Amino acid sequence: MSNGCSPRFPEREQAQAEWRALARLIASQPRVRLSKDGGKTYRDSGERDLSDSLPSLPAAVRTCGRDGLVRTICLDLDAGRGGQEQVDKDYRRLRQWFARNDVRWIEDQSPSGGRHLYIPLNFGVSFTDAKEFTQALAKRHPSLDPGPHENAQTGAIRVPGSPWKKGGYQRLTMSLNLAYDVAKSRNSWKHWSRLRDGVGDELAAIRQRRVEPLELLGIEESLPLQNGKRRLPEFKENIARTGSYDTARYATPSEARLGVLASAVAAGWELTDVRRLMHQNIWAGMVAFYSRYSPAQRAKYLHKEWRLALAYVQNIRKKNDGPNEADTNRHKSYTSPPDTHPPALTLLPQAKSDAEYRFLRSWRNALFLYEQTLRGSRSGLGVRMLLRALAEAATKKGSRFIEFGVRSIALATGTHETTVARQLRALAAVETPLIRLAGEARGDRADVYELVIPDEYREFAEDKAWKPGKIHALRPVFRELGVVPAFVYETIEQAGSPLIGAEIIRASGLSPRAVAQALEILAAWNLIQRKDGRWEIVTTTNLTVLAERFGVLEAIEAQMKRYRSERTAWQKWLTQRALSRQPVLAIAGDDYPYWDHEGPPDIDAENTDDALAQAS
Repeated sequence: MSNGCSPRFPEREQAQAEWRALARLIASQPRVRLSKDGGKTYRDSGERDLSDSLPSLPAAVRTCGRDGLVRTICLDLDAGRGGQEQVDKDYRRLRQWFARNDVRWIEDQSPSGGRHLYIPLNFGVSFTDAKEFTQALAKRHPSLDPGPHENAQTGAIRVPGSPWKKGGYQRLTMSLNLAYDVAKSRNSWKHWSRLRDGVGDELAAIRQRRVEPLELLGIEESLPLQNGKRRLPEFKENIARTGSYDTARYATPSEARLGVLASAVAAGWELTDVRRLMHQNIWAGMVAFYSRYSPAQRAKYLHKEWRLALAYVQNIRKKNDGPNEADTNRHKSYTSPPDTHPPALTLLPQAKSDAEYRFLRSWRNALFLYEQTLRGSRSGLGVRMLLRALAEAATKKGSRFIEFGVRSIALATGTHETTVARQLRALAAVETPLIRLAGEARGDRADVYELVIPDEYREFAEDKAWKPGKIHALRPVFRELGVVPAFVYETIEQAGSPLIGAEIIRASGLSPRAVAQALEILAAWNLIQRKDGRWEIVTTTNLTVLAERFGVLEAIEAQMKRYRSERTAWQKWLTQRALSRQPVLAIAGDDYPYWDHEGPPDIDAENTDDALAQAS
C-alpha cells in the first residue's frame, strides 16, 4: 500500500483530512483524550467530545464503547518494544496473516517509526474478547503493545491525522480513499472468527484455569460492618472500573465480576448502587463483563448473580461467629480533625455563636481583598486554596480557632503535608497576616491557628456585604481537573447569574489563557454550559459522581489510610518516650517516625515565600 500524501496538500491539511474521515469510524465511542504533556499521558481531565476538527495536541480516541463493546481492533506496534527492526518484522507478518484470511485493515505510521493496524468490525465484540485477542497476538509479535484494549475505562489510541508529540502527525501508509472504504464496509463475524481461531493456542494459555479452587472473597472482606456501607477493596474497585483482573486469581470474566459483586454485598451495598455505577459508566469494566448479553438479559443476569453473591456472603458470615468488624473507615469531611486529636480549644467568643459566624463571614471579605495581592502568581494559587481550606474548616467548626493537623489540611487541598506546613508558617509570618499561630503543637496535639482580620482590611471586611454561598477547599473532582478549573467553577457558581469570559477573568484573578483552558475542561465534562455568550453551572452534573468516575475518591481513601498508619506510628513513638521517661522533643539520632514520611521539595512550596513577600 502506498502513502496517500499528495504534493498538492501541505502535511497539516492532509492530516486534517485523515482525521475527519477516519477518527469517528475507528473510535468505539465519540470521545477523545488530549495529551497536555506532549503525548506522555492521556488523562481523564483531557477527555472531550470527538469532533471533526484536528486537535492541536496529541489525541487518542476511545477503544471501548460505553456499552462495553469494541468495534475496531487496534494493534499498536511500538518501536520501544524491540526497536524498529522488530516493528517492521511484526508488521509484515501481520499483513500477510490478514491477507490470508481475507481480512481488510487500515494502517498508519508515526514519525517515530511505530505502526498502528486497525481492523474495523461491523459488529461489537466484548471488551474481554478484544483484550484477550490482543494479548494473544502480543505473544507472537514482541513489538505489539496490547495496552489500548487492556482498560475499558481509559483504553485509547492515536488514529490517522493525530499530532505527534515531537512534531508531525500519525499518517496513513495507504490511500485515504481505500482506508475510508475499509472503515465504512468493515469486517464480518466470519473474518473475526478466522483471526481468533488463528491464535487459539495463545488464547487457551491466557485463559488457563488455576488448579487450586478460586475464592471469590477473602475472609477479611466477609465480615459485617456496624456503621453502614464502606468502599470496596482497591483491587476489586480496579476490576470494576477497568475490566482487568488477575488471571491467577480469577480464571474467567464471570468469576471476576462475581468477586466484585460479592465484595459489594459484604461492604453493605445494594444492587441499585451497582446499577448506578454501571449506568453512569463509572464501572466501565463491569459493563464490559456483561456486554455479551442484550440489555434485557444483562439486567436479568446481574440480578441473578447478585443473589448468588448474597448467598455466598451469608454463608461466609455464618461460619464466622466472632464480633462484628468495627467500621474504622467511616466517611469524614476532608477537613475533619483526626481521631487522635483532642477537642479543640474553646475560647471566647464561644464556638458556633452568632458573633463567631459573623466574624467568619467578615474574614471571607478580608480574604477576597487579600487575594488581589496574589494575582499573577502560580504559587499564589496554592496559598489561596489553603486559605479556603482553613475557612471551610473554621465554618464547619464554628470557630476562628483551628487545631487541625497538616495532614487533615493536605486532604482538603490535594497537596503534600510538608507543603501545607511550609505554607502555614509563611502565611503567619507575613506583614499583613490573615492567620496567626495561637498555640504550638505538643505531643499528639496539632498547632492551633487563629483566623485574624488585619487592621488594613477591617473596614472593608466589616462594611462590605457578605458573599453568599459556601466556601470550599479543593473539591475532590478538581484533584483530577486542576486547581485553575476549580477557581473558575467557583467564580461562576458564586456569581448568581451567568458570566461572560471577561467577567470570569476579572473575578477569578486568572489569566485569559488559563481561564479559556479551564472553561474548555469544565465544558467537556458538562460542568458548565454556554448560553447566549454567557457561562453558567450545569446543576444536573454531580461533582461527587464525576470524582468517583475519575477514581479520585480511591486516591483520597489511600491517602487517609497512609495518614492513619503514620499517626499510629507517631502515637507509638510518643508512648514509648513517655514510658521510658525521655523528653518528647526529638533530637538528632532519634528514631523519629515522621522523618521517614517527609516528602520531596514541592515547587509551589519553594515559591510560597516569594509569593507572600510580593503580596506583603
